[in-house]
Amino acid sequence: MFTGKVVVITGASSGIGAETALEFSKLNANLVLTGRNEENLSKVSLKCEEISPSKLKPLKIVADLTNEKDVEDIINSTLKNFKRIDVLVNNAGVLATGSIETTSLDQYDFIMNTNVRAPYQLTMLAVPYLIKSKGNIVNVSSVAGLRSFPNIVAYCTSKAALDQFTRCICLELAPKGVRVNAVNPGVIETGIHLKGAMTEEEYKAYLAKCKDTHALGKSGNVKEVSSVIAFLASDAASNITGATLPVDGGRHAMCPR
Repeated sequence: MFTGKVVVITGASSGIGAETALEFSKLNANLVLTGRNEENLSKVSLKCEEISPSKLKPLKIVADLTNEKDVEDIINSTLKNFKRIDVLVNNAGVLATGSIETTSLDQYDFIMNTNVRAPYQLTMLAVPYLIKSKGNIVNVSSVAGLRSFPNIVAYCTSKAALDQFTRCICLELAPKGVRVNAVNPGVIETGIHLKGAMTEEEYKAYLAKCKDTHALGKSGNVKEVSSVIAFLASDAASNITGATLPVDGGRHAMCPR
C-alpha cells in the first residue's frame, strides 16, 4: 500500500508513534523515525526492519523538536536519503498536569512548543515536498482538543490549537492536492500519563475510571490509533481532509450524569 512512499513519524521511540512505525512497516513504507531516546528508537527501527515485506531499514534521527535546528535536520536528512516526502505524521507530544493557578509559564511554553510550534515548523518545511508528491499529513491530537478537562489546561489548549491548525492548513493545501487530518485519541495506555507526573497508583485508578468516562467502558490501545493513522494516510481516505477523528471509545460524546 505504501511501497515507494516515504513516511516521516515524530515521537517514534514509544507509544502511538512506535506502533505507527510498525503499522507503516508492514505496509512496506520507507520510514523516517525521529525521537529523543536513541536506545528506544533503535529497538523500534529494528522491529520495523524485521516486519517490513522488503526488509526496509528506517532512517533514524535523534531529535529534540523544540530545537529549530533539529527540526530542520529531519527534513534535510529525509531529502538527502529519500529525495521525497509522502506522509508526515506529527505524533510527538507531551502531557503535564496543572491548572491556571499552578501551571507556570515555563511549563506552558514547553507544552506549546512541543505540541504546537514543533508541528508547525516541521509542516512548514515539509509542505513544498508534500505538494510535489501529492502527499498528506496526519496530526496526532487528543480528545482534549475536542472537549474540556480540568487540571490539564496547557495540554487542552495545545491540542485545541493543533486541531484548528489541522483545519486551517487543510483549506490552504487542498487546492494543491495535499490532505491534512488529525486523530483525537482518548485515554490510550502508552505511559505518557506516568511521564506527566502521575504515580503508578494514580495511573491504575485513572485507567479503572475509564469504565465510566468512555462509552465503550475501557481505555484504548496504541494499535487502535495507529491503524486509523495509516487509514487516513492511505488512498482509502482520499476524500477525507480537515477531519479531527476521535479514536476515544466514545469519550468525546460523553456527558456523565
